[in-house]
Amino acid sequence: MSWTAPEIDRPTEPCLGDERAMLLGWLEYHRATLLWKCAGLTGAQLATQSTPPSDMSLLGLIRHMTDVERTWFLRRIQGQDSPFLFWTTDGDTDFSEASAATAEEDYARLLDMVEQARKAMAGVSLEDTIEEKVRGTMSVRWVLIHMIEEYARHNGHADLIRERIDGKTGD
Repeated sequence: MSWTAPEIDRPTEPCLGDERAMLLGWLEYHRATLLWKCAGLTGAQLATQSTPPSDMSLLGLIRHMTDVERTWFLRRIQGQDSPFLFWTTDGDTDFSEASAATAEEDYARLLDMVEQARKAMAGVSLEDTIEEKVRGTMSVRWVLIHMIEEYARHNGHADLIRERIDGKTGD
């Protein structure tokens, strides 16, 4: 029997709260939305590429977001020397090498990385700053807004890919 992505209890987006609670709440909503788009699909379905020439797939998005979470929360906010799992200098292997054979492991890696990202935010102020090569000094607030944007953009891709796989739609 092949592995199937589990069903997800997606939280509702926050409507009330202070700025930190709102930003973290929206990030959690979008994290869950990506997993919700994957729920009930097999590894082979998750690895199904969108349409040529794109090699984007739901599994590729899972792999991509694993390294995005790692980059911003562990590497930048926490300053850890945490190597990428999927990105290489040879291109977007997060997408091009997504395979049904590693779907369960890749899915679990994202869940683990999200948990590490949550812990990385403990005790960090929105006003804290990090240094980034291209953009220079930026606030943790910017990082959270960027992560919400990153997930929201890719969740739009996930909508279309999921619809192509089995016709399932929904926000």
